Amino acid sequence: MKRECVDLRRLAPHEVELHRDLRLRALRDAPDSFGETAADAATRSRAYWEELTRAVTTPGGQAMFLACEDAHVIGTVYGLLDRERGAAGRVGGMWVEAAWRGQGVGRRLLLEVLGWARARGLSRLGLWAPAHSPAAIALYSRAGFRDTGDRRPLPGNASLQLVAMEAEL
Repeated sequence: MKRECVDLRRLAPHEVELHRDLRLRALRDAPDSFGETAADAATRSRAYWEELTRAVTTPGGQAMFLACEDAHVIGTVYGLLDRERGAAGRVGGMWVEAAWRGQGVGRRLLLEVLGWARARGLSRLGLWAPAHSPAAIALYSRAGFRDTGDRRPLPGNASLQLVAMEAEL
């Protein structure tokens, strides 16, 4: 059954603990989907999370978008600037709570990042997707992302791979 009461918002500067908790929740829920492990993220200092939160909440900079059902966050995604390529950005940390997968939440979050990137004047967005997840690959492909051919092993499970994808805006 599709639920329609999902709102999108940006992470606020004071939400450092929420940011940390959401990231750890995502990494624990879907350990085979990310380029870092929950164990590694859990050891990071409060200063690390404060800096990361500042980096994604400073106006005109990077962003973290949250999908919420009332006060409960059910999905997250980062819009990141690519420091090596000035007119490029990255999609990072895409995660949707298991009960909400397949209901369009990921698509809405991805469209939010695409809008953020276009508003910033970026010409392309890249991301790393779990090669073993047909749903993730399909979501990104439908949004215009194409496989670049680059692969890397998943840090928490070297038998699985992440695939690089990129979209022209």
